[in-house]
Amino acid sequence: MPDTPARRGAAGGDLYQRYMAAYDTHRAHPRTCPDCPSRPCAAGARFQESFDRLQEAYLTQQRNQR
Repeated sequence: MPDTPARRGAAGGDLYQRYMAAYDTHRAHPRTCPDCPSRPCAAGARFQESFDRLQEAYLTQQRNQR
């Protein structure tokens, strides 16, 4: 997979990279989890929470740079 979270540099520490990796994980999880199409499983809920938190942090960073 050429655009996986690891290839995007999730471990690099860059907020945008971590945000995008969380998005990838959040979007990919329901495709392989039998419980998530009806409602998120515990892992799916964690992925959503992580994505939400990183998205807010990234958007806050962008607003503060103006």
